[in-house]
Amino acid sequence: MNEEVVAVFIPIIAIIMSLSIPIVFAIVDYRRRRDIVEANHKERLAAIERGMELPALPESFYQSIKPARRSSYLLPGLVWLFVGIGIFIALDAIAGEDVRMLGLIPAGVGLALLIYHFVEGRKLPLAGQDKPPAA
Repeated sequence: MNEEVVAVFIPIIAIIMSLSIPIVFAIVDYRRRRDIVEANHKERLAAIERGMELPALPESFYQSIKPARRSSYLLPGLVWLFVGIGIFIALDAIAGEDVRMLGLIPAGVGLALLIYHFVEGRKLPLAGQDKPPAA
């Protein structure tokens, strides 16, 4: 195969794969949840046929399966900060002093997220709760 053709196919395949991974995850997650609902439905039908009293569905059955977790700005802040520093250093080595300042943009975003985490982020409640946790 021609090297130019391979060079064109590499980014195309990378884009297709990166877009198909979330789609496959959504399909698999939907099928898993559908199977849980079907199993519960069959169990309830069997209980009705036997004349047993049906228990109420648990509250968690209607809620998302994902566990409640605290929204944190620490990890995204660190990632943005170090990506910005890396871009700053790389552009300084490659392009010089004028262009390296572009690396300060993601570093500034990361710094803002870190400041927010340390000022307000610790006070955020868990997802699904109305009040913040006791200190």
